[in-house]
Amino acid sequence: MIRKFLTLIIFFLTWQLTAKANFSYDANCTDAYKAILDLRMSDARSLIQKEKQQNPQNGIIILLENYVDYFSLLASENKADYERLKDLKSTRLSALEDNDSNSPFYLYSQAEIYLQWSFLKAKFGDYVSSGFDAKKANGLLHDNEEKYPGFVPDQISLALVNVVFGSIPASFKSITRFLGMSGNAQAGVKKLEEIKADLPKTKFAFYNNEVIFFICTIDINVLHNNNDYPRLISMLNEMGSASLLKTYVQGLIASKTAHNDDVIIYLEARPKGGDYVKLPSINYMLGCAKLCRVDNETPTALYDFVNEYRGINYIKDAYLKLGYFYLLKNDIGKYDYFVRQAKTKGYTIDSKDQQALWEANDVKPDIDLLKARFYFDGGYYSKALAQLANKDESDFKLLRDKIEFCYRLGRIYDKTGKYGDAILNYQKAIRLGAATRYYFAANAALSIGKIYEDKKDFKRAGDYYNQALDIHGHQYQTDIDNDAKAGLKRIGQ
Repeated sequence: MIRKFLTLIIFFLTWQLTAKANFSYDANCTDAYKAILDLRMSDARSLIQKEKQQNPQNGIIILLENYVDYFSLLASENKADYERLKDLKSTRLSALEDNDSNSPFYLYSQAEIYLQWSFLKAKFGDYVSSGFDAKKANGLLHDNEEKYPGFVPDQISLALVNVVFGSIPASFKSITRFLGMSGNAQAGVKKLEEIKADLPKTKFAFYNNEVIFFICTIDINVLHNNNDYPRLISMLNEMGSASLLKTYVQGLIASKTAHNDDVIIYLEARPKGGDYVKLPSINYMLGCAKLCRVDNETPTALYDFVNEYRGINYIKDAYLKLGYFYLLKNDIGKYDYFVRQAKTKGYTIDSKDQQALWEANDVKPDIDLLKARFYFDGGYYSKALAQLANKDESDFKLLRDKIEFCYRLGRIYDKTGKYGDAILNYQKAIRLGAATRYYFAANAALSIGKIYEDKKDFKRAGDYYNQALDIHGHQYQTDIDNDAKAGLKRIGQ
């Protein structure tokens, strides 16, 4: 009898030890993960709390809590929240180290937390620490790959690391050299697409939405494949209608590829409710899209953005765009007011805000050029061209406007496939603007380089990429230089 009793005690203690250390993507955790990918954070937190009560030692809880913070910070871009939450990284890593070391999720979950905080640190400007976290994640993932070959979550994150270190701008290459890391963005995306194709055959099919998110955002933001719109939108349609993340990425891809009417359709149909995290950038995108078609409803979304947003990017740009809307309506009083706001509110970390401050301190723009610019940005190329019809550079008094007129025509002809006319107007912009502070000349040279690269005329492409690099002291200097260097690398020069 005593022996049986002791056996039961030992069994109970063994069961307790087993329960103490586990990683289980059970129903609660899977549903919480899906809610996070929809940006339904209230639902996600409730499900995580339910799992804590039912299985408090489940290590997936820790990973999911980090997911909540990760996507919440990506959505809000709130610096104060970032500073408040970033110390949780080490706390969570310590808790994970006490879990089941024989699970494939043991090293993976630690790596994923390092990787998510690497992305967040980069977003908030802490680039060196971001690099160290990415390197640590990479090491853990490779260690886990040796122990558990083919573990799908590992493969997703390894592909992401490959993209990250393969897409570092030229101006930050010193960091990657210091860390001894390298990568290939195209190879990383190809791997993600292979994983996506195989996911339905695995027990990790619920990762599909996250993989779609990565493929779409990398394709449009990193690889700049602006002709991939139909393919990416088709892929996004696999995500459920309850996903606010889906709506955001739809709007992002449509705006980056000049499908402006679609931007408005997607964003106005977004799911709403108290369960969703606040995503102010949707209002910014919506306001910009409405301005591109000179819509009378433009101010509403931009007002909502500047009043709700607590982050650091696009504030100056939003105020300037409000000013431009009223300038187009000939309300000079409101134009002057919002230009003053653009000068004093927000930050100049992002290049759009740097440009907005520059424009706010410049003389008032020409109305025809301003309308042509917005029509062009929205993909309304015939309207943009009509706005400049029957005009010549001599019709403009300011040198800035003469340069922009030539540049803007070049851009319109470029996008409509009239490459000879595009090159002629780009060359005029270079001749007029190479010695000025405006970005038109440098970007014109970059654009001619891309035209010749597409034509496989790599000698001329290289000449114009180098010409773009030879123009100094202009707006968007870093971005244009990085693009020119990337162009030279693509053509082997």
